[in-house]
This record gives sequence, C-alpha cells and structure tokens, in this order.
Amino acid sequence: MTERKGVTRLGNSRNNRGARVKDEVYRQMFRLEESRPGSEMGLALALLYAWMDSDSKPENSEDRDWLKKISLICLEMIETSLKTGETGCHFVQ
Repeated sequence: MTERKGVTRLGNSRNNRGARVKDEVYRQMFRLEESRPGSEMGLALALLYAWMDSDSKPENSEDRDWLKKISLICLEMIETSLKTGETGCHFVQ
C-alpha cells in the first residue's frame, strides 16, 4: 500500500513551520542590516511570532536555545539601528 501525501505532510508540518519561522527571523535580520525602512518592526514581529510558535509546541530545548540566543542578537541590532537613526526612526529610553 502506498503512503498518502497528506499523511506525510502532517508529520512534518511542525518541523516545516519551525524552519519557516527561523527563515523569517534571519530574513528580517538581513533587511535590518541593509537599513530597509520598517525593518526594526519586521524583526521584532518575527521574534514575537517565533516565541509564540515555540510556546505552541512541546518543549524542544534546541529550538528554545536558538531562540534565546538569536533574540539577544536581534534586540541589540534593533536598539543599535534605532539609536543611530539609520532608518529614520528614533529610540527613546
């Protein structure tokens, strides 16, 4: 008996979603490095979605560790960008 495509996709959907979330965070990091308008907000939203996604699945320490490490880097990037005013936004502390 052949395996149905839908069954295969269901098994990998969590892994695919996790990979898409990571890809989006990295994509937004590159946008911020290029000083694209609105990239700070895009990166912040991507991080929020990544944290929400990590809460919706069973504990996966590898994904959580990645998210903790990348969040610190991303927050530093956002703060630096806003402080220097590269994209026209201003950060007030």
